[in-house]
Amino acid sequence: MKRLIMVLVFAAISAAVAGGYWYWQQSSGTGASSGEKGKGKGAKGGRGGPLTVKAVRAVTKPMPVLIEAVGTVEPEQSVQVRAQVSGVLQNIAFKEGDKVKAGQLLFQIDPRTFQSQYNQAIAALARDRAQLENARAQQQRLEPLLKREFITQQEYDVAVTSAKSLEATVQSGQAMVEQAKIQLDYSKIVAPISGRTGQLAVRAGNLVSASGGGVPLVTINSTDPVLVGFSIPERQLEDIRRYQNEKDMRIEILPDRAGAAVATGKLVFVDNTVTPQTGTVLLKTRVENSRELIWPGQFVNVRVVLTVEPEAVVVPETAVQPGQDGPFVYLIGAEDKVEIRPVKVSRQLGNEIVIASGIAAGDQVITEIPQALRPGATVKVDDAAAEGGKPKGKGKGGKKGEGKGDKGGKAEAAKP
Repeated sequence: MKRLIMVLVFAAISAAVAGGYWYWQQSSGTGASSGEKGKGKGAKGGRGGPLTVKAVRAVTKPMPVLIEAVGTVEPEQSVQVRAQVSGVLQNIAFKEGDKVKAGQLLFQIDPRTFQSQYNQAIAALARDRAQLENARAQQQRLEPLLKREFITQQEYDVAVTSAKSLEATVQSGQAMVEQAKIQLDYSKIVAPISGRTGQLAVRAGNLVSASGGGVPLVTINSTDPVLVGFSIPERQLEDIRRYQNEKDMRIEILPDRAGAAVATGKLVFVDNTVTPQTGTVLLKTRVENSRELIWPGQFVNVRVVLTVEPEAVVVPETAVQPGQDGPFVYLIGAEDKVEIRPVKVSRQLGNEIVIASGIAAGDQVITEIPQALRPGATVKVDDAAAEGGKPKGKGKGGKKGEGKGDKGGKAEAAKP
């Protein structure tokens, strides 16, 4: 009985081992088959294949050589209008903020006091002239009497002295008339320059004083033309002096750095000293401002165009990447392999960067950098993106269309 049980146990163990071996063989065969299939797929695309990137070629074109700065608009002329005589302000002949012309009436001070003084001076002058005429007539009457010795020399000298004294009195009276006339004219305050008025500091009915201190009645700033003052680092002064007599050099004024220039002018002033605190030099340009697009006191962007480089190597801003050792680009080299190329940036104008060295015209640089991009990787350029999204028109469809015959060609030509 015991021997029969041992035989049965041994048979069960043998059957279990045989079944396990059969299952293992089946599993191994399936895994090998799947691995071969997976290996085939990996050989085709499991390694990722070439990356598709967007790229452009560096081009050469004329690009300006610039110096950029921030400037302040200044009026070419600015006058603080003050009263030159004291009195009650009767009338204001303009509105604050108006444009005025030189010689235009601005304020009227009560002229009655000055008019009476003027009239008094004229009357005094008339009296002195009458006395002078009488003295001269007296001198003429006494002159023949002196020759006949009917009067003494002393009597004649008194008549001559009286006439000369009255001549001086008449000249003094004329000066008094002129002074009174000036005071009367000062009661009318006119614009000394053409420009735009500012805020009024006094209203009609108030007493104004001719004293030198105090707030001016109004300030007039000329707005056309205007000056723009800006500072540059002293190291750039040499470039300014080198090109300032060149015809191509100009200065552009831009209220918005990304916008277009609203005014263009020439350099009119270079300060004769460098500011020690900042190491900068003050410059000024005069620009036309007939449309008043810029305003006195406004901060503006200044672009000094020194010259134009006829064949500058240019790439988009997105192609240049910052690095620890300086800027670089991802360059598509031989066999479509990616390499990192250090570059030296000359300047940036808008969305374009001028390259001083590192790449040449025709070199293909990547503009959008995928995260998986590595040096040495094989890439494929997105032709549609490189050509602005326009298809090349090649492939099966194109060939098929070409082989349809003359009818197809005529039908396409007939389309507008």
